[in-house]
Amino acid sequence: RYTFWSGITGGLFLALAYFGTDQSQVQRYLSGKSVRESQLGLIFNAIFKIPMQFFILLVGVMVFVFYQYNASPLNFNPAATEAIMNSELSEEYTLLEMGHLELGKDKKDAQDLYSAALDSGEADEIQEAETLLSEVILREKSNRDAAKDLIGKADASVETNDKDYVFIHFILNYLPTGLIGLLLAVILSAAMSSTASELNALGTITAMDLYKRNKKGEFTDKHYVIVSKGFTLLWGIIAIIIACVANLFDNLIQLVNIIGSIFYGNVLGIFLLAFFFRFVKGNSVFIAAIITQIIVIIGYSLDWMSYLWLNAFGCGLVILLALILEVFDRLHKGPPIEA
Repeated sequence: RYTFWSGITGGLFLALAYFGTDQSQVQRYLSGKSVRESQLGLIFNAIFKIPMQFFILLVGVMVFVFYQYNASPLNFNPAATEAIMNSELSEEYTLLEMGHLELGKDKKDAQDLYSAALDSGEADEIQEAETLLSEVILREKSNRDAAKDLIGKADASVETNDKDYVFIHFILNYLPTGLIGLLLAVILSAAMSSTASELNALGTITAMDLYKRNKKGEFTDKHYVIVSKGFTLLWGIIAIIIACVANLFDNLIQLVNIIGSIFYGNVLGIFLLAFFFRFVKGNSVFIAAIITQIIVIIGYSLDWMSYLWLNAFGCGLVILLALILEVFDRLHKGPPIEA
């Protein structure tokens, strides 16, 4: 799923679409006082995006390292643990937990042995310690997988994928109380800011591009403001519903990128057609976009390629189809008749 080329190529098209065509980003450029300010905004995005992403991922790496040397639960999802402990399989799960505690001690001993071997510099000792540590890690993984299977048998509706609960467990169990409150305030503030931008973009697009264009009659600006707020509320409800019913993927960042990759390539291709192939008419672009979107969704459903490649695939396909349709349209109409 993740390779160097899918990350570089697919990620390039994903970033081009997000920073160049996504309404949540474009509306920031459009609100600039001048073209230069909009350009500076895009440049600052490029400068700070990578360091910011690095530190976000660094937090995850540090939490991972923390749990390599400190006790961790058998499953980080408290709802899953509660479900299994209230079932007939609670005794089996308790045995797995006891085994997990023993494996934690074995892992600590293996880590100490590995550290001592590294300090000694003896190749044979290092190799032996690495082998022992790898065996303990494999046993620990096998024990966790057995626990997930047991939870699934106890209650099929409970989510056994606990990756998104690791950081929450760390916050609630290892951070000071005051710092927890501060961190939650920061997280909520960032989430509200990001969500407000997205919902505002969706509400504005729906009100201006769909409602206003198809609504007959003249209305005041106040009317469109009220309509825009109504659409924003509607999109907020839809977002909540999706958040409640969407299954967890490997992680939430991947879920966001998958949803974006399904649509971004098509949108980027439409923008490129508008910039570099201005002779292509709107009807050809519209039909090409519909066909491309259907093919991309089918391709993702059938797992034709890594989801990151969908960005490049969708972009290229919509451009190719639009050009072909435009050529056929002109051949069908024939050359213009001279007076």
